[in-house]
Amino acid sequence: MITAYKNIHHLEEIINYFDKDFYFYNHLDKKSRIAGTELRKLSGITNVKLVSRHYKTNWGGMNHLNCTLLLLREALKQKETQYVHLISGHDFPIKSSEEIKNRMKLYNGKQFMEYFELPARVWPKGGMNRLLHYNFYDWINFKGRLGRGITTIQNMQEKIGFSRKLPAGFPKLYGGSTWWTLSAACCNYVLNYIHDHPSFLRRFRFTFCAEEIFFQTLVLNSPFGVDVINDNLRFIDWEVRNGNSPANLDESDFQKLKDSGKLFARRFEYPVSQTLVNKLKAGKQERQ
Repeated sequence: MITAYKNIHHLEEIINYFDKDFYFYNHLDKKSRIAGTELRKLSGITNVKLVSRHYKTNWGGMNHLNCTLLLLREALKQKETQYVHLISGHDFPIKSSEEIKNRMKLYNGKQFMEYFELPARVWPKGGMNRLLHYNFYDWINFKGRLGRGITTIQNMQEKIGFSRKLPAGFPKLYGGSTWWTLSAACCNYVLNYIHDHPSFLRRFRFTFCAEEIFFQTLVLNSPFGVDVINDNLRFIDWEVRNGNSPANLDESDFQKLKDSGKLFARRFEYPVSQTLVNKLKAGKQERQ
């Protein structure tokens, strides 16, 4: 499952890297300016099962969680699905199809996601303000010219001591990375749970980066919690480099990616990452 908003040629690079055993479900930000001809070309690739533009997805807004759940419902319609990998349109695989399949066979039934209990020191203010304050990222584009308005609203809530309550009996809270690899059985549990407990999903409205709490909290409190390995299998360099944090990876990262043991890496941006993508593709062909 891929969520993206630009660089559709990179989506094609990702999809064409894999063999026929992998299916692809794509959500492209409704705000993106990708042309219809490009979308039709993407949809025409044999193992692409869905190309959707259902949601406008602002950074930090709940619609990223909503489009992830949309893709998940579609992916699980394929009964042969064994594992689901959630990646972004800025990611790229760093292992071959066979290596990824063999890893999943080796750890069959295990779940791969980063997690930590909340509140956590790794997030500003322990991360609880994400849930306990009203966040309006779906309505205000934080990266646009009105983005400061979100900070103003948050500061006002803190200043007056306002806090949203969590419902009685709400599960123990966990947070972590957006990106994960989960078994189909675990993903079915997630969808069945929110079908039977719609109030759980509703409580994540107005939550900052809801998908970074929703999945961790639900899975870690489920029967699948004992099978979670605290590793999302993604290589991410959180330095500020090549104009971005996480860093836009380049050719100098190639050996680190090879040695990492991860399945995917991010962040890839053009033109700085083009040579690295070419080397990863060439390396896959050498191993086949």
